[in-house]
Amino acid sequence: MLWLDDVLDVPSVCARPYRSTLPCDQSQGVHPGEEELTRMEQQHAVRIDGEAVTTANSMEVRAPFDGRVVGVVPRCDASHVDAAVAAARRALRDDPLPAWRRAEILDRAAELVAEESVFEDLARTIALEAAKPITTARAEVLRCISTFRFAAAACRTVAGEVLPLDAAQAGEGRLGFTLRVPVGVVGAITPFNFPLNLVAHKLAPAIAAGCPVVLKPAHQTPLTGIKLAELLLDRCGLPAGWLHVITGEGREVGAALVAHDEVAMITFTGSPEVGWSIRSQAARKKVSLELGNNAPVLIQPDGAWEVAAQRIAVAATAHAGQSCISVQRVLVHRDIAEPFLAALTAAVEALVVGDPLDDATQVSALIDEDNRDRVVDWIEEAGAAGASVVTGGAVGNDGVLGPTVLTDVAPDMRICSTEVFGPVMGVQVYDDVEEAFALANDTRYGLQAGIFTADLGVAKRAIEVLDFGGVIVNDVPTWRADQMPYGGLRDSGNTREGPVYAMHEMTEVRTAVISG
Repeated sequence: MLWLDDVLDVPSVCARPYRSTLPCDQSQGVHPGEEELTRMEQQHAVRIDGEAVTTANSMEVRAPFDGRVVGVVPRCDASHVDAAVAAARRALRDDPLPAWRRAEILDRAAELVAEESVFEDLARTIALEAAKPITTARAEVLRCISTFRFAAAACRTVAGEVLPLDAAQAGEGRLGFTLRVPVGVVGAITPFNFPLNLVAHKLAPAIAAGCPVVLKPAHQTPLTGIKLAELLLDRCGLPAGWLHVITGEGREVGAALVAHDEVAMITFTGSPEVGWSIRSQAARKKVSLELGNNAPVLIQPDGAWEVAAQRIAVAATAHAGQSCISVQRVLVHRDIAEPFLAALTAAVEALVVGDPLDDATQVSALIDEDNRDRVVDWIEEAGAAGASVVTGGAVGNDGVLGPTVLTDVAPDMRICSTEVFGPVMGVQVYDDVEEAFALANDTRYGLQAGIFTADLGVAKRAIEVLDFGGVIVNDVPTWRADQMPYGGLRDSGNTREGPVYAMHEMTEVRTAVISG
């Protein structure tokens, strides 16, 4: 099986991070020095069946921007997975939660995350462990609040249906209806790029559906997920057996979670290579995959291209381009290509690059040096194949790769054909909108696409022919509302997120027939 830690050339996941999985010796009977005291203060336990769990071996979590240690977490193993799954199974069997209690827990979570001290602590933790600019991290916390609120609403409203059995002669005198029942224990595996809201997109629908969860957060960014779990367990009234957190390497704890016979469903966000590997290894489970993309946006001459330039500059570089729907391919009509490129370049060059804890910063470090160097290699590879760097493409004195615009790119360049997961956009020129549709569809991905146009007919045509899970008209494909169905086709996944839609995935339909 291919796992997060094994992937060397897949941008959606961290490739052998040089910072976040270092073993730590926990010597006994020695008076710790200042460095060891600092490490003890940074130790975070995980929760298994309500108990705080640490391990003899641990993993450092380091800030991608400056390399400092921001936390130490347990290096769990398969025995911890077994204990967590067993406790989750007991909770499902012995302590089922009625819908009203689940909804109250979710509402309470939204209220507590919105409290100023919790809100700021979560945002700062995201900024530290993921190098997400603090203003963007705060936006993620706001989205998390919405995710819990929509999950609470779904918990109160998602239901079965009445079956018209007497529409057939054999059904006369019988009452039929369906119920939505929990699928069972859910194993949730989350990525580094949204360490709060993508965890919420797993936990909140599972709680709404009545499913206990075993969470494996990304090994690069586990601290935010641990804090959210503690909030749910300690302050929201979620019983101990309903949520367990396992930290460790994918090849060990992730593999054990996927293979476990008592786990009914795996929900995974990450790279296609890892996601489809999980799917192949879990044929008898439900497997929900939200994977990668190389998001295109089309700019028509009648579209608001000046607005598009500003939005694309941000959408391609927010969190250093480490989002499945970061703008990567910019397709612009020849009639406006020159002024559009000038506006885009100016907008990109105006972005503030630096420390993620600085309120002014808009772009900061990639998750680790390996991924930064990979993106630089892809830029240089595209240049050797004929592309031109208009701006960016270089690593600054602070170690941050500058936001980059390339022109004269071709579909077969990796910078276009494969998800780059970096602050890079490639600009291609087209002459006819049908040509642009064909260029946009020339991909193994299919998550979201965007188009800027004032022509309703062209917008309608785009919605019809762009082969993606979502088509965004007059905005970037990076736009997302947390309650909408979100997911893709082909190598972008096999399901839809959004609390209502995920809740459907996490339940089974049970048919009931009553004879009079």
